[in-house]
Amino acid sequence: MPKHLGGGIDLLEVLGPLLALIGIAIYLGLALRSQHPAMRRRCVLWVAGSLASLAAISGPLATTAKTSYVAHMASHVLLGMLAPLLLVLAAPVTLLLRSLPVASARRVSRVLASAPVRILTEPAVAAVLSVGGLWLLYTTGLYAAMHHHGGVHVLVHAHLFIAGYLFTAAVISVDPMPHRRSFLHRSVVLVLALAAHDILAKYLYAHPPDGVLAPAAEPGAMIMYYGGDAVDVAIMVVLGARWYRVSRPRLRRSIQGAGPTLA
Repeated sequence: MPKHLGGGIDLLEVLGPLLALIGIAIYLGLALRSQHPAMRRRCVLWVAGSLASLAAISGPLATTAKTSYVAHMASHVLLGMLAPLLLVLAAPVTLLLRSLPVASARRVSRVLASAPVRILTEPAVAAVLSVGGLWLLYTTGLYAAMHHHGGVHVLVHAHLFIAGYLFTAAVISVDPMPHRRSFLHRSVVLVLALAAHDILAKYLYAHPPDGVLAPAAEPGAMIMYYGGDAVDVAIMVVLGARWYRVSRPRLRRSIQGAGPTLA
């Protein structure tokens, strides 16, 4: 049975594979009943996102991350950034609403429109939860505590994943949202969140968490910086493509309405 550094059972390594398999099975089961043309691509994204999150909490990387700051940063990028992006692009809420009976779908829609969900899916709030949580983790004693207390370890990883998912979903807005902020609003929040994440990575390069030595701090900070930037650039590309797709009909109409012009 996997053990945590604090001596207890590592719940993430025990429950991680089970939850990932259940999530994959449910998604694929619902997808088989869907006739959406993009379903095959979304299934690949869901499986890839599930495996990315699983690799971060269970298996060789997760085991190494308990004693290696570099491996921890790699798992941070996987669990808090890459996995949420892949899962959000799979549009699980849209699939669920299309698969449920009308009455059940309406109940789910009411939950999605509730005040707590509206607050959590506000891009600025989601950004604070995601990036602000990282500042709290790495600039306080929380990082050391998570390696000695199983409950803290689970809560930190759960927050990392959930906050990352909420932020990505709020910015990209693939699934139905209780409110849709403008593309400009979401772009500004994304850029500010990227800047805050990069500033933290640079700070950790020179001021690593307690117990992390300089030889590990530098490559760990670089993984956080460049790995985080790579995922954020991917989010920017997706957001920009969606923005262009929405504005293209308006642009075409405005050009047609302008009429012919002299050369």
